[in-house]
Amino acid sequence: MSLLTLDRATIRFGGLVAVNDVSFMIHEGDLFGLIGPNGAGKTTCFNLITGVYKPTSGDVRFDGRSIRGLRPSAIAALGIARTFQNIRLFSALSVLENVVIGGFLRHRCTLTEALCLLPRSIKETDDLVVEAMKLIESFNLTEFTNWRSSDLSYGDQRRVEIARALATRPKLLLLDEPAAGMNPQEKQELMAQIRRLRDEFGQTILLIEHDMKVVMGICEKIVVLDHGAEIAAGSPEEIRCDPKVIEAYLGEPV
Repeated sequence: MSLLTLDRATIRFGGLVAVNDVSFMIHEGDLFGLIGPNGAGKTTCFNLITGVYKPTSGDVRFDGRSIRGLRPSAIAALGIARTFQNIRLFSALSVLENVVIGGFLRHRCTLTEALCLLPRSIKETDDLVVEAMKLIESFNLTEFTNWRSSDLSYGDQRRVEIARALATRPKLLLLDEPAAGMNPQEKQELMAQIRRLRDEFGQTILLIEHDMKVVMGICEKIVVLDHGAEIAAGSPEEIRCDPKVIEAYLGEPV
């Protein structure tokens, strides 16, 4: 059984068809890429999966159930986390505070317990801080633990955003252009980190990325969109040589 299935998913905004009859499946442990030129419908697909938009037709299924029409918070609670094309950190908060916030999705204490600082609330928060510190260390951000996120470089902010998403303990992690704004060295480190998340921790990952070296270097399965429709699907080797992909996006084999 697939972890995520898009089944003929379509979304229309008035007369504009942003995603047109798109179908694909992601299985546990996949490192899956979604690529295409600007305006191809990639981020709209992410928004369908995470509940920002409801499909006009078709279905989105996660872990054996339809999530069509569920609120983003409910979908996140089921185990789907994401980052954004434009970084959305809490700029005035520290790196540690940003990552801990991701973990609050799993908080089980009541509002009264939290406001009164009762033992269960204190313990849960302490546990989240410990987990957040492990993620911060994993992304080589320890020296920035108490820095305001707005004071970090663009590449480091990207890593904090990924760490915050992982703090929710997702079954599926969606990365929207994670390498954007990074220099070549940072991209190499990011690629190694993404491979490690899958190989050592079993994390299933779906990513959008324009840097073809990143996509071809880490993804094992790729779907290509153009004008909202799927034009190709397959391994990196199949995608880089597909005439439709070359014409629509790559320009030449990579």
